Amino acid sequence: MSVTTRPAQPRPRSGPAAHQRRGRPARHRDDGRAGYVFLSPWLLGLALVTAIPMLVSLYLSFTDYDILSQWSDIKWVGLDNYRTMFTEDPAFWHAVKVTLVFALIATPLKLGAALGVALLLNKSFRGSGLFRGLFYLPSLLGGSVAVAMIWRAIFDRTGALNAFLGWFGIEGKAWVNDPSTALGTLILLAVWQFGAPMVIFLAGLKQVPTELYEAAEVDGANSFRKFLSVTLPMLSPVIFFNLVLETIHGFQGFTSAFVLSGGTGGPVDSTLMYTLQLYLKGFANFEMGYASAMAWVFLLTIGLVTVVLFRTGRFWVHYSDGDD
Repeated sequence: MSVTTRPAQPRPRSGPAAHQRRGRPARHRDDGRAGYVFLSPWLLGLALVTAIPMLVSLYLSFTDYDILSQWSDIKWVGLDNYRTMFTEDPAFWHAVKVTLVFALIATPLKLGAALGVALLLNKSFRGSGLFRGLFYLPSLLGGSVAVAMIWRAIFDRTGALNAFLGWFGIEGKAWVNDPSTALGTLILLAVWQFGAPMVIFLAGLKQVPTELYEAAEVDGANSFRKFLSVTLPMLSPVIFFNLVLETIHGFQGFTSAFVLSGGTGGPVDSTLMYTLQLYLKGFANFEMGYASAMAWVFLLTIGLVTVVLFRTGRFWVHYSDGDD
């Protein structure tokens, strides 16, 4: 009699590994739901505060609409707002010119002051923390209305600056009311608030290896040569980061121009920044459709400038890992 044996059937695996495999998809789904729950406040804010208003403003840029009319009164005009902006509105081009002058002068001066002070504060000495806090304080206050009002009082005809000049027999003037100097006071205010890029520069200086300076000293390099050959190349990523941020910030100047000019861009439109002109069109002249078109041109311009900075940065920004 022959005995036929069946091949052993594999028993289903049990234990923690099998349980984890069977439960993994469900747990991943639960983790995904939990992640979306925690992200929901940010996603809701992004939709309600940023995305939806941007889409509405894009639609309004092709319409003739003021904020006092009903939505049913909106009139579609197509590209008329953009055509008027570029071909029939001299105030638009004047605002562009004032903003470019402000950004091209204030940004490098602000970065230069920030880097210079950061180099001084990079050395260890008694009270260095106090000086860092004092230099950062103007940036902590930011572009507030109070700071702009104080700045206006300083540069007024009876302000502190003219009182100081009077000690040396120099007759002052109303700096904020003179078309030749009004924009200069805005530039000085922007440069004075160099604390934020200074802190970033200071953090970058702390990351420069001391071995590079020691090697440069062995080669006979002086302080200026070490700054050019070691500090600037090693600090170029930080310089690039600050350059992008401060360039964008320079184009967005509004509060100081509004307060110093009394909301008019004067005297003689010498402080008529682009954002101030946009505000006047939308909320003073009630041309919300035109203001929306200006806003989108402004957004695209800042995006283009940022792209140009990133494209040119590859030629002078050097990273420690060798990837430019």
